Amino acid sequence: MKELLKELCLADGVSGDESAVRELIISKINNLCEYRVDNLGNLICFKKGRKTPERKLMICAHTDEVGFIITYIRPDGTLCFGNVGGIDPSVVIGRQVRVGKKRISGVVGSTAVHNLSKEQREKAPKTDSLYIDIGAADKAEAEKYVSPGDCAYFDSEFVEMGGCIKSKALDDRAGCTIMTELLHEDLEYDTYFVFNVQEEVGLRGAAASAYSLAPDYAIVLESTTAADIDGAFGAKRVCEVGKGPVVSFMDRHTIYDKELYRLAFDIAKEQGIPCQTKTMIAGGNDAGVIHTSAGGVRTMAVSLPCRYLHSASSVINYSDLENTYKLVKSLIGRIHEI
Repeated sequence: MKELLKELCLADGVSGDESAVRELIISKINNLCEYRVDNLGNLICFKKGRKTPERKLMICAHTDEVGFIITYIRPDGTLCFGNVGGIDPSVVIGRQVRVGKKRISGVVGSTAVHNLSKEQREKAPKTDSLYIDIGAADKAEAEKYVSPGDCAYFDSEFVEMGGCIKSKALDDRAGCTIMTELLHEDLEYDTYFVFNVQEEVGLRGAAASAYSLAPDYAIVLESTTAADIDGAFGAKRVCEVGKGPVVSFMDRHTIYDKELYRLAFDIAKEQGIPCQTKTMIAGGNDAGVIHTSAGGVRTMAVSLPCRYLHSASSVINYSDLENTYKLVKSLIGRIHEI
């Protein structure tokens, strides 16, 4: 799975501009299943299993990543931008980015320290005080390469660090990797796999796909914030990298199905798969709109613990990816028993 994860992470797909990621996934699963792309851009796949269950299971992950959109070109050739998704400005300053359809290089700049007032120095920067420098001499030169509405992406290498991996877009290309691999498996039951768009800007793709499929069960694959660093204690660590998949009982958008929650831990115990839960009610994912779709969907979330989420340098442990894959594969075979 590692090479597939690398390919998917290095593809660019800010919310609303996920086509490159979607086409890469299609190239990997083209002859393995039936698939279609809906009007919003969701990739909806159907994998035939050995049995046809009475109830419908949907497994999903989102293809989009956080990034930026160009809003204005200034007279000096620098670019004003807005965030696409939730990004802390402090992780952006000085970062290299790729801009526009030509993927030209740029650097996120900010006002020089010696030009800041004492009050400004004591406050965290805001996105509207930052800009992207592409080396253009003026607005006319910048317009040769970039237009308002173009996207910009973190320029980040995929790096192996011991048992860990550092990259952009691990949220949620890790989930997309697991689903792509599962589509290569012989499954016990017919299953729908949905690669959703626009999760980072309000769960929009999932709202459309869940409505059109109307599943009975849903497993949402995600990456979730791990705060397992020095200085964070107890519940504030949330979850820990290297301790296995994270099965949530509640977040800010969803109270998860209790039977499915228990089933995941039962399977993990039976198969010796390390498994953990989140120790804070925080965050959210596509489950937030899926579980209330149509007449309601029995929903669970299985996530990879990830440090430094929504940055150019997110970090996961590869063993967590493997163990999440094993757990979800087993859930496909058992979820219809409930």
